[in-house]
Amino acid sequence: MIFSPGKLLLTSEYVVLDGALALAVPTKWGQEFFVDEFLDGKSLVQWTALHQGKAWLDAEIDYKNARIIRSNIPDSAAFIVKVLLEVKRLSETHLQSDHSYAIRTNLQFPADYGLGSSSTLMNNLAQWSGVDAFQLNENCLGGSGYDIAVAQEQSAILYRNIPERKVQKVAFNPVFKDDLIFIHLNKKQDSREGINLYRSKEKSTDLINEFSAITEKVLKTENLRDFSDLMNLHETKLGEFLGIKTAKEKHFKDCPVFIKSLGAWGGDFVMSSKFPGYREYFAEKGYVTIFSYAELIA
Repeated sequence: MIFSPGKLLLTSEYVVLDGALALAVPTKWGQEFFVDEFLDGKSLVQWTALHQGKAWLDAEIDYKNARIIRSNIPDSAAFIVKVLLEVKRLSETHLQSDHSYAIRTNLQFPADYGLGSSSTLMNNLAQWSGVDAFQLNENCLGGSGYDIAVAQEQSAILYRNIPERKVQKVAFNPVFKDDLIFIHLNKKQDSREGINLYRSKEKSTDLINEFSAITEKVLKTENLRDFSDLMNLHETKLGEFLGIKTAKEKHFKDCPVFIKSLGAWGGDFVMSSKFPGYREYFAEKGYVTIFSYAELIA
């Protein structure tokens, strides 16, 4: 069995694409990957994908001829064909002969959590086939690659991809971590929309350096007050640059503590800190899926 953890990007969302230093952490949940190989001369892949142990995608694929023989979800099966063909192109050993494979995956978290259902799959496939996970991910999905780095290191990391990729494992274990909470916004944000908006803006070296500096300060922060100030600063600067409202402005104007978007703005999770009656406060606004740091972060 191969396992890759999910991820949360705590700093430098979007600007990580242009070389800003980012801090990311692994989640306790991830994706499992199981495979059996058969010397049957058929060049087939029986692909079974589970979501939290329950059947989701069932497909039979002829990888030699790039053909879906059967599938209960054609669009998802078509993506699997695309990925398998890329693995076949990059690998010297896997999917090269007429062997068949039974592949089973299990995503341990709900797919709309935005914790890395695709990146964990890319890393698992790369580990199995011996190909470069960053290359596979870039060819199939794009992005900065920080999520692949978290899956590989299974640790909190500092990440930078420009001028060259640098991944540094770090011990992000703040003394105030028990005060932090993660609130799901009841929908998954399409990260490509946010990326397209970000790409349309003119960036400067100063902008990238500002977020890198915030990341470095976050890693060294020793108390919740300073951490909260940095989260507010991060949200304000990125909101002004993107020209869109922050999550706090949109959903939680009267919240007495910071609200920090994680990853794509507009969905998935936000991070905040505990305050008296916080569960009731968020529930009244329709947000009841709340995790503590210990429940979510590995």
